[in-house]
Amino acid sequence: MSDQKLNIESRITLLGAGPGDPDLLTLKGVKALQTADVVLYDALTNEALLEYAPAEAIKVYVGKRSGEHSYPQDTINKLMIDYALNYGHVVRLKGGDPFVFGRGYEELDYAASYSIPVSVIPGISSSIGVPGLQQIPVTHRGMSESFWVITGTTTSGEVSADIYQAAQSNATVVVLMGLKKLPKIVEIFKAAGKHNLPTAVVQNGSAADEKLVVGVVETIEHLVRQEKIKAPALLIFGEVVSLHPSFKELIKQYASIA
Repeated sequence: MSDQKLNIESRITLLGAGPGDPDLLTLKGVKALQTADVVLYDALTNEALLEYAPAEAIKVYVGKRSGEHSYPQDTINKLMIDYALNYGHVVRLKGGDPFVFGRGYEELDYAASYSIPVSVIPGISSSIGVPGLQQIPVTHRGMSESFWVITGTTTSGEVSADIYQAAQSNATVVVLMGLKKLPKIVEIFKAAGKHNLPTAVVQNGSAADEKLVVGVVETIEHLVRQEKIKAPALLIFGEVVSLHPSFKELIKQYASIA
């Protein structure tokens, strides 16, 4: 056993799994999983991706979903190091992209304190990928020159102050982890005079059970309740939402009523 340990090459790969559809994993990500000795994976990663890892690789579920049991970040950091030192190549499989609200840099920094090499493989962030899959561009010439990606809830449990600023802009605003704060976020956009701003909410973007509602700031809360939208969900505020085919149908309906 001691001889075996001497031959262990400890290393860690922070791998972005993308928004949910396993086919959206990068080719480089597949190659990383194929050489994994251990995979630590989150709730928001598709377990079908574990099939790329060797059968003998250790697969450890570490949670990380709001409202469910999950490992504290400190525990995940320690598990990552322990497995790397004792088994070799640890793939830390994270939903979306590791550096977009994924706390990836915290894990990278912790591994560096143990002098363990870390490589990063980006994933498709849901903040861009999910709107794109719905044919909603986050930027569009003459309509949106920039976009904000904001967390719906800060570590203190409050709505991010950035949402107040974003609501004043003409940019597309994508809010992650914000479904529970939707009433407050709607209030902020209304206060900015954006009652009729096109708005969409996507549940489980790219997954088989994906659901979409499209409306405006004034109606989006009602639509979310009506369609029983649940987390994880992504919120999109901006004129670009009007490009979605279903929004065009809404315009026709309003026109016929008028």
